[in-house]
Amino acid sequence: MTYENLDSKLVNALLDDGRASLRSLADKLDVSVTTISNHLSDLEEQGAIMGYTPKVDYDILGYDVTAILHLKVEGNALEEVTERLVGEEQLTSVYEVTGDDDIVAIGKFRDTDDMNDQIKSLLRDSNIKASNTSVVLNAPVENNQFKLKIDE
Repeated sequence: MTYENLDSKLVNALLDDGRASLRSLADKLDVSVTTISNHLSDLEEQGAIMGYTPKVDYDILGYDVTAILHLKVEGNALEEVTERLVGEEQLTSVYEVTGDDDIVAIGKFRDTDDMNDQIKSLLRDSNIKASNTSVVLNAPVENNQFKLKIDE
């Protein structure tokens, strides 16, 4: 029984099957259920594992438009605008970035009218100085999680 790289192996096993039982994880990694439970609890407490959610195909559920919003914000309002964007349900990612823009956000919308409504709503905020939106034509990979490298 070896515990070397156990956390990475555990994360990778959960990436394969986020619904795996403690018993099946223990069998797969050749350790006890108690060891798996303890390591999993530690990873959750550290924030390395933040929850267990399904992978959703938004296209199938009617959210056919993906847009990337590039926003320029008034200098001292970055935190305020970021907090607002985090609260917007259809924005799946919000990043504070370097470069020409201050914030890049990714959103999922039912159609272009839905996207347009969201953008117009955002532009009513006087702290947003400028906006540029790119509509995604094709997403060969999206929300891809990758397996952790394990030093062997």
